[in-house]
Amino acid sequence: MKKCDFYEAKPFEEILLVGNPNTGKTTLFNLLTKSNEHVGNWHGVTVEQKGKNFSCFDKTFRLVDLPGIYSLSALSYEEKVAIDYIKAHNKTKIINICDQNNIERNLSLTLGLLEYGLDVVLVVNCMDKRPICKVDCKKLSSILNIPVFSINAKTGDNIESLKKALLQPYKIAPEPSYVQSLAKMLPFNIQVDRKEFYAIKLLEKDEDVIGLLKVNTNVDNVFKNSIQIVAKTRYDFIEKIKSECVKHSGKVYGESKIDKIVLNRFLAFPLFLLILCGVFYFTFFSIGKWLSEGLTSLLDNTIARFVNQISASVFGEGSWVYGLISEALIGGVGTVLSFLPQVALLFLFLSFLEDSGYLSRVAFACEDLFGKLGLSGKSVYSLLMGFGCSTSAILTARNMDDKKAKIKTAMLTPYMSCSAKFPIYVVIGGAFFGANNVFVILGLYILGLIIALLLSYIYEKTILKSKEQSFILEFPPYRFGGIKRMTNVLWDNVKTFLIRVGSLIIAMNVIVWLLGNFSFSFGYVTKDGGVSMLESLGKILAPIFVPLGFGSWGIASALIAGVVAKEVVISSIAMFNLASNMGEISLSLSNPESVVFFATPSVALSFLVFCLLYCPCLSSMAVLKQEIGRKWTFFAVIVQFCLAYLTTLFVYNVALTFEKFGGTKVVLFLLLFVLIIICVIKIISLFRKSRSCRGCNRCK
Repeated sequence: MKKCDFYEAKPFEEILLVGNPNTGKTTLFNLLTKSNEHVGNWHGVTVEQKGKNFSCFDKTFRLVDLPGIYSLSALSYEEKVAIDYIKAHNKTKIINICDQNNIERNLSLTLGLLEYGLDVVLVVNCMDKRPICKVDCKKLSSILNIPVFSINAKTGDNIESLKKALLQPYKIAPEPSYVQSLAKMLPFNIQVDRKEFYAIKLLEKDEDVIGLLKVNTNVDNVFKNSIQIVAKTRYDFIEKIKSECVKHSGKVYGESKIDKIVLNRFLAFPLFLLILCGVFYFTFFSIGKWLSEGLTSLLDNTIARFVNQISASVFGEGSWVYGLISEALIGGVGTVLSFLPQVALLFLFLSFLEDSGYLSRVAFACEDLFGKLGLSGKSVYSLLMGFGCSTSAILTARNMDDKKAKIKTAMLTPYMSCSAKFPIYVVIGGAFFGANNVFVILGLYILGLIIALLLSYIYEKTILKSKEQSFILEFPPYRFGGIKRMTNVLWDNVKTFLIRVGSLIIAMNVIVWLLGNFSFSFGYVTKDGGVSMLESLGKILAPIFVPLGFGSWGIASALIAGVVAKEVVISSIAMFNLASNMGEISLSLSNPESVVFFATPSVALSFLVFCLLYCPCLSSMAVLKQEIGRKWTFFAVIVQFCLAYLTTLFVYNVALTFEKFGGTKVVLFLLLFVLIIICVIKIISLFRKSRSCRGCNRCK
């Protein structure tokens, strides 16, 4: 087993947690192991196995949470991870979790596990106060001859009964009654353990099993209609279970009147943009701004003042140690730390949208468009997760069925505005655009998405042509995740942010400060004069950015530091401008005497666009290399930098033209430019059509 975050040296008996996506599998894992793993309402939230020990009365087990699967035939990466693990641990007790409201569909996997000959404990999960189905677990247990329990994975109802069942010794469950009749349909014998299971898989034309058993027979000729026969037999059995054990209210699971608006072809995207705009307003300007200013004031009047006084009395205000503490640690780190409330709020809102079931609808609404641009609907998940953290979002690209689609999705994810970028948007945008910054931020989020989609279309037509992919999507009912869930999300993101600030950002701030305050002869430039190492390096690179409007060494240096982590861009600017909070940074940005300043709003906007696009952070690059290889990672970084430069150059010149000639003339010019482009494309298409029609008489 691959070592994971929860790896422990002491081995314990394993129990596998298996189920369809969106059945509450990870919720049950968190309940049993007292963990706080990410829970989501879509396929592919868990992309590799996670394991952790848990106590079951006087015994300790190791519970392994596997990615969600629909059957024991793999259709994607994460399904293969789960199925391979199940087959490698075929003498392990299985907790198979089903959603009470989707019991008919979920039982297909249950029957597959029983066909394979596993020790299965079936858990019927009911998390809705008004379920549309009621399941008679006693009757279901008597039909399947396995233990069946009804629980609530959120609240832990009846969890003790499940634990008692886990203490029972390993016992293979009887196979379903139809297995022998299906296995006899195979026209030849196979010599392998669990031959009935493999016979059924051959009838289903499972490519992995055909390759494993080295079947040379042309299965398409021998097994005519066998897939339909197996499916009908299995679902006839499920229908029998339904008639005896399930009472259905007649409602459709996940159906809601709200979907008439949310999934409307004309209203879906405007509504999503409106919701994002509301999220940004509350995060950056309303509640978030008030909390951030309060935290800044608290830090300035307590920790910052106390530490500065102590360091001044011990080292003296003119010493380099005092400068390091007051500027790099208190100034730079304190500035980033002041964004903690806004980071927490952003993740809280995104988590609420995910838990509510809304983001699943967004994925569905985007699937058709994404398909035309060379991406799968599954790519929506990765790109949406990119709004939180690009590094973790890249990992979710593993669930792509097609290798080229996986490469495209992974390369495009860093174009999203991750949470590390929005401190840049808030400080610089707030300084130059005021209340209108909410529209600037929304525009940056949309710009990153549009460029990613256009680039996907180019890749699709040139070097990364994708195959058609399966896209299975469930609409969970609209629901509230609960106070406990919201609290856990807040704590997780606060903890992650604090760990990041306490390690990476502090280390980078110290390095940037030392490079910015010591010369190559190791003289302290504040006392000895001279040019710092960072200024020398920055002046070499600064001319590259002159066409973009920001050709100072301070900005070039901040961008270099931002390659490690985007939060370091703002902390570096704070250090260069000797600012200790957001207010001081905002005032210094328009001051020509500051190291980092922006002459006009056009320059500030240009810088924001470049920060959005210019380069993935080091952790994202490392994950890209791991997932898609060194060659594609290098290609992705080079393309992203070049595209960032060209896009920023265009935006800067358009913004500059707006300032010089007024908005109306520029809009008319852009409309004329677009019209000319459309006409040129039309003429080219007509020319190609006329050439292809020469010598053809089909239309005559």
